[in-house]
Order: sequence, then C-alpha cells, then structure tokens
Amino acid sequence: MLSRDELRDYSLCMTGAIEDFPFGPDVAVFKVKGKVFALLPVNEDPQTISLKSDPVEATMLREMYAAVQPGYHLNKKHWNTVTIDGEIPDEQLEEMIEDSYKLVRQKLSKKDRATLEALEAGE
Repeated sequence: MLSRDELRDYSLCMTGAIEDFPFGPDVAVFKVKGKVFALLPVNEDPQTISLKSDPVEATMLREMYAAVQPGYHLNKKHWNTVTIDGEIPDEQLEEMIEDSYKLVRQKLSKKDRATLEALEAGE
C-alpha cells in the first residue's frame, strides 16, 4: 500500500509536475503547466487522492473498487477520490495517477505540450 510520501513522489515524477497549496496547507495540489491532475490531503486517515479520469473509466473504476468514489468537491463526471486502503494494487494506483496526468497534459496548449516534450528529450 503506497504511503502519502510515495503518492506525492510519484505525482511529482511526472514531467513538469509541481506541488502547490492554493487551498491552504491541508491539501497538496499537483499541477502541470497550471492545470490540476491530483489532489492529496496532508493529514487524512485513511489517506485519499483525487484524480482526473475519463468519464467512462471513472464509472468503471467506481464499479470495480469500493475505494473509488466520485470526486469529493470536484466534478463527479471527471474526478474520482480514491481511498488508499490496500484494495487497489499499487501498480493500478500508479497507472491512475499517470492517466490523470496524461488527460490533463493532452488538453494543454500546443506550446505547453512542446515544452514538456523538450524536457523529456533533455533539451
């Protein structure tokens, strides 16, 4: 089961990802080029993480896992809040973080996507 620090580190390993606290010190918000792809509460037990998802996949994940619920205080069509309780395998959770990042990244401007691609290429 991934710890909060591991969730944080994994979110930050996405190209261009930053951690911000626009809502105060209680929730870390992970962004790429100013767009949110994950929200991670600081002191929550059990730990949760909110992630963007394709609407069809969001519904499918909710049906598969009790730990996946519609996004808390978010657009429930596009966001899920995932309770980190061991039900979801770590690899699946990491894939969900990557998918959230990719969904947000593909909606960025062409210029911002090119900047991220240059970072990945080591330019």
